Amino acid sequence: MIEKRDFYIGGRWVAPVQAKDHPVIDPSTEEACAIISLGTATDADHAVAAAKAAFPAWAATPPAERRAVVERILAEYERRKDELAAAISLEMGAPIDMSRDSQAPCLPWHLKNFLTAFDDIEWVRPLGPHAPNDRIALEPIGVVGLITPWNWPMNQIALKVIPALLAGCTCVLKPSEESPLNAMIFAEFCHDAGVPPGVFNLVNGDGMGVGARLSEHPDVEMISFTGSTRAGRAISKAAAETLKRVTLELGGKGANLIFADADENAVKRGVLHLMNNSGQSCNAPSRMLVERSYYDQAVEIAAEVAKGVKVAPASEHGRHIGPVVNKRQWDQIQGFIQKGIDEGARLVAGGLGLPEGMNKGYFVRPTVFADVIPGMTIEKEEIFGPVLAIIPFEDEEEAVRIANDTPYGLTNYVQTQDGPRRNRLALSLKSGMVEMNGKSRGAGSPFGGVKASGRAREGGHWGIEEFLEVKAISGWDSALAAE
Repeated sequence: MIEKRDFYIGGRWVAPVQAKDHPVIDPSTEEACAIISLGTATDADHAVAAAKAAFPAWAATPPAERRAVVERILAEYERRKDELAAAISLEMGAPIDMSRDSQAPCLPWHLKNFLTAFDDIEWVRPLGPHAPNDRIALEPIGVVGLITPWNWPMNQIALKVIPALLAGCTCVLKPSEESPLNAMIFAEFCHDAGVPPGVFNLVNGDGMGVGARLSEHPDVEMISFTGSTRAGRAISKAAAETLKRVTLELGGKGANLIFADADENAVKRGVLHLMNNSGQSCNAPSRMLVERSYYDQAVEIAAEVAKGVKVAPASEHGRHIGPVVNKRQWDQIQGFIQKGIDEGARLVAGGLGLPEGMNKGYFVRPTVFADVIPGMTIEKEEIFGPVLAIIPFEDEEEAVRIANDTPYGLTNYVQTQDGPRRNRLALSLKSGMVEMNGKSRGAGSPFGGVKASGRAREGGHWGIEEFLEVKAISGWDSALAAE
């Protein structure tokens, strides 16, 4: 049994103010694999105090020195990346090969992209030729509270901690209590990389305790949160009292628009994308909208692909999906599958209960519903599991109407060989991101949504700028050589 009860505050590991053990459950076995502590508001206060004390010196550190510290975090990752991948796999159920190939490598991917963006930042720049003595200065916002989820845990830590450090902010991280082990390894990376005491702090806890305290704390200037839309609303309300900046990356219900001229792998690609990470991704293409003339064929392909998706424990090597994160999530997904059946959608793959041959673990059968009607529960609500809803459409106009008729707006997808149509759809779909024909967004592209998906923009220079304040200066002595 792994025991990790301490928090990282002020450059050292410290015991919680009040003992409150919390088991971390291996979702493949339903058994505890680790014990951590859940912090209190007082623990959060101690971490914020350490971050506040460290802020003036860190904010004044030359950018090149901040860059060097972040580069050393990358070196620590390279030294211990297998350990990090194993922790993620154990605690949240990502298959070990997927954890090594996709989950853990989120850290170096984002870190390197942030360094590229960082090198292009002008910390003090002219406003323009019309105002030769005006300058625009970029300054760190202050102490930031970072609240991250369990589904892509290192991805979100990298998207928040790294730009905060580069911007000159000090931070308090509250990782999900469902997947805290990777975050504690990351804290060790920071310590061994020489991040100054108090610049990075970690307190484990739940949303009602540590999360709520960070959201309302008067010395926290900004909250960056990734998680459910419901929790995002609560954080926004708590943060309003102190008028702090709030950036939210929330849920999604992505539409994947497949036209009759889509490439032959479009349906298969969409199904496998949805099933990846056991469907536990906010940008999953969970609604497949198919042009009527191609609909029956697409349903047949989707069903066969889903039936071919293997489900196995996270510890096994190979190409398969693992369990969902916990029993609460499993029960919720089963409820959505039952709703789909009750409301008249046609079940063409998967269904209720554990996959064949399994009697424990939070495993879900890869499930596909056809003949889903807009407005059905499984079409409207984020399921966060390997459950796909297929919906027919007659023409481009109807496809856009269905796709946009959702409270969410994170990622939409388009599959067509018609270039002008792709461009029209990219501009018509109401979402923060649109990916077309299986082409992933490029390095440094911002990740974020609109509407109930939140309005954060994480990654690249946008991700660093979220942690910066803009100061307008007039009367600058432009004769000075050093600006």
